[in-house]
This record gives sequence, C-alpha cells and structure tokens, in this order.
Amino acid sequence: MANREPKRRGAVRQERPVDAAAPAPAQSKGAARHKIDFVAQAKSWLRHNKKTAQDSLKRLKSTPLPSLMTLAVLAIALALPGVMFVGLKNINHLSGQWQGDPRISIYLKTSVADEAAERFSQNMLLRSDLAAVELVTKEQGLLEFQRMSEFADILSFLDSNPLPAVVVVQPIDNQKQALIKLQQTLSEMPEVDDVVLDMVWVERLASFVELANRVVLVLGALLALSVLLVVGNTIRLSIENRKDEIQVAKLVGATDSWVKRPFIYTGFWFGLLGAALAWLFVMISLLLLNEPVGQLAALYQSDFELQGLGFSDSLILLLSGILLGLVGAKLAVSRHLRDIEPQ
Repeated sequence: MANREPKRRGAVRQERPVDAAAPAPAQSKGAARHKIDFVAQAKSWLRHNKKTAQDSLKRLKSTPLPSLMTLAVLAIALALPGVMFVGLKNINHLSGQWQGDPRISIYLKTSVADEAAERFSQNMLLRSDLAAVELVTKEQGLLEFQRMSEFADILSFLDSNPLPAVVVVQPIDNQKQALIKLQQTLSEMPEVDDVVLDMVWVERLASFVELANRVVLVLGALLALSVLLVVGNTIRLSIENRKDEIQVAKLVGATDSWVKRPFIYTGFWFGLLGAALAWLFVMISLLLLNEPVGQLAALYQSDFELQGLGFSDSLILLLSGILLGLVGAKLAVSRHLRDIEPQ
C-alpha cells in the first residue's frame, strides 16, 4: 500500500510577504505640546485685561450708593489740594506782577532847592539802569502830607517846609542783588540824604508764598494718604465679600496675578472717577469765586483775572488720582490675599 502524506487539520496559516517599501505603523507619542507665539499671548492678555476692567466697572455700577459715597470722599480729598494749588498759583502770578515793579525812593537833602532837584531828576533819566523817574517836590510832598496825615495843622506853626524833595525811580533789573547794589550807588551821591528800597514787603510776600507752598505740600501729602487708606479699605471689604470666589479660583489653579487683577482695576476706576469728580469740584469753586475776585481787583484798579486749572494741571490731577488708586489697591491686595488660601 502506497504511503500517503497525512492531512493537516485546521486552518492553514499563510505568511504574507513583507514589503520593504511599506511605511511602518505610526506609534502613539502621548499628548502633543504646542508653542504659542508672543503675539497670541499679548492678544490674550489684552482681551483678559479688557474684560476684567469692564467687569470691575460693572461691579461698581451694581452698587451705586456705596460707590458714590466712596467716590465723593475721594473727590473731596483730591479737590482740597487742587483748590489750594490753584490759589497758590494765583498768588504766585499776582506776586510776580508786583515784584516786576519795585521802586527806590531817593530823599534829597533839605538844602537842595527845587531847581537842583529838577536837574538831579533829569540826570537820573539819563541813566541806562533806570526805567522811569518821578520827582516829588517839597511843595507836592507837603500837600500830600496834609491830605493824608492827621497832624496837618502842626505844619502851620513851622516857619519853613521841613520835607525834602523825593525822586522815585524804577530800576530795569529787578533782581534783589542788583537792587541792593543800585541803592548803595545812589546813596553815595552828594545831593542824596537817604535811599529807601521798597523790598521789605517783597520779602514778606516771598516768605508768605514759600510758607503757602509748604502748607500745600504737607496738606497734599496728608490728603493723598487719606486717599490710599480709603481705597485700601474699600478693596479690603471687596476681598472679604469675594473670599469664597477667590478660594475656588485658587483651587482650580488661578495664579495670584489673575486673582489680583480685578481688585487692581477696581482701584484704577476709583482713582480715575474720583479725580474726575475732584476736577469738577475745583472748576465749580473757581466759577463761584471768579466774580468776587474780579470785583476786588477792580477796586484796586487791577486787571487781575483768576486762573484755573490748565490742561497740564488737569492731567496731573487725573494721573495723581489714578496712581493713588492703583497704589492703594495694590497694597490692600498684597496684604489681604495672602491670608486667603483654599482649605
């Protein structure tokens, strides 16, 4: 019997030839890492800041009465140094006008006759360091004394006029050292008995202006501190009211800068709106004072006009309010957010 090859049972496994040119199957590499460029990051940061600023303003509008009370306190604290600054600015302007017209009174000797006094005044007109010269003769001085003095009747008992002729000159150079030097030069002339430089009132006015400057600086610093305290206390209360929200935000991974940002913008809005309201208070005060100041200036035959806040002064006021609001909010946030941590 011929031998037969035994039959294999089951499925026959066939090998598929491997194609060397076929690509290898892709292997899983896990999560892919994408790099965001700087422009996209900047746009995202700007969008978030814009939204945060809008949300902060909406929160102020949602509580109108407390917000208005806080803004009124801030406006008054900023308006007071603003009004004092405007007053000091007008005083400096007024004192500048006065200091621009100093006078030197030259008292001639009583032995100098009116003709000699006239020649002396004409010689003064020839000087290049004098802008104006005015002669007050003995008779003019006597009439002026009788008109203004309560002891005019006493002069009737005198045999001669005891008053000297006076030459009043206006120097060109109004610097203090130049005026003192001119006074010494004039006093050495043989016809001159005495030279009086009307600088006492100028020095007193300068001292008063300097004192007013110091007072404005001190009061301005104290009121700026009060603005910081008001903003800081307001931000602290806002942080306490949103304590649970802050804890939840930190639990989901919010950074400190992300948590601080809404409160910083709240301080910004308080500073900006408070400064704008303070500017309005200052302008209203100037309008109320403008007419009485004009009437007082007219009585002294002066064309002085009350000066208000210019563009630069208004900008400084607004920037000062914003800066104080931001600093107050920053200090309050840095102090109180450290105590709020998720449990």
